[in-house]
Amino acid sequence: MSLSALLAAAPSPGAGGSLDEAAERAGNAAGWVEENWSTWLNTSLRIVLIAAIAIVLRYLIRRALTNLIDRMNRSAQAVEGTALGGLLVNAERRRQRSEAIGSVLRSVTSFLILGTAALMILGAFQINLAPLLASAGVAGVALGFGARNLVTDFLSGVFMILEDQYGVGDTIDAGVASGEVIEVGLRVTKLRGENGAIWYVRNGEVKRIGNLSQGWSTAGVDVTVRPLEDLELVRKAIAEAGETMTKEEPWSEQLWGPVEILGLDAVLLDSMTVRVTAKTMPGKSLGVERELRWRIKRSLDAAGISMVGVVPLQDGDAAADPSAAVAAPSAYASAVSPQSLAASPIPPATLTK
Repeated sequence: MSLSALLAAAPSPGAGGSLDEAAERAGNAAGWVEENWSTWLNTSLRIVLIAAIAIVLRYLIRRALTNLIDRMNRSAQAVEGTALGGLLVNAERRRQRSEAIGSVLRSVTSFLILGTAALMILGAFQINLAPLLASAGVAGVALGFGARNLVTDFLSGVFMILEDQYGVGDTIDAGVASGEVIEVGLRVTKLRGENGAIWYVRNGEVKRIGNLSQGWSTAGVDVTVRPLEDLELVRKAIAEAGETMTKEEPWSEQLWGPVEILGLDAVLLDSMTVRVTAKTMPGKSLGVERELRWRIKRSLDAAGISMVGVVPLQDGDAAADPSAAVAAPSAYASAVSPQSLAASPIPPATLTK
């Protein structure tokens, strides 16, 4: 019998009940409290112990994750600015990637530890958890169907970060948009396009990723000259331009190999194309191509080699007369010339009476 039932059954002194019955009811209530006191104390101690262990365990794991992330950031900053740091991922990218991974791990840790502790506390109160778990499972399935796009974006973002598919500063082609990555999130990726526009790309919508900033890039230049030019002179001029470029700053750092002349890429009746390539630092191919074109053009001009579209004067040829294309004046241009008068209409005769 519960304590409330005992107190409800106890007669009121004003109702004429005997003192012996009241004393018996009070004794029974005190006995019930004494019998269940150990259970209450045991339950309270279990709840306190579960909460304390959960809080301490959550704090220790989160602190270990934070220390691990800080150690990763310090190792990345130590090599930044060195020759090895140029080949590795930059510190900002490493920092953002480690922070994102740490945030996900801390959130998962807190959810698992606190959720398990809450279920254990409910079990300590002798609450049947089967209906609660079944309801939570049904609600989770319904939420998953309703927010499947959000779940897809989140999971895709987690795997993109874990696999290091791209990071801040990379130039990527995501299919739906392309540009430089300025922020990587678990749900969306922020890109800056060529015209300065900022694109927000959902991670779940990305079906393919083309990273133009990992490993190395290739700079390619097509040199088109007239078919009458000497190929050996063309090769020599291009080689001199490339060799000079590899010895000057900052191109000596951006070029990861010599400028290679692959040979003739196309031969036509009015032109021939020489293909030139060079291996460059990731993301620096466009700048290297522009500079290489500039230097090749100057080297070809210095060697007297003409590009397509420029036809120099041959020896002994005279300049064309600019008035040769002007038509001779017409006799009809003058109103008083015989030709104009003959072509003028005859005025009608005047009839007089």
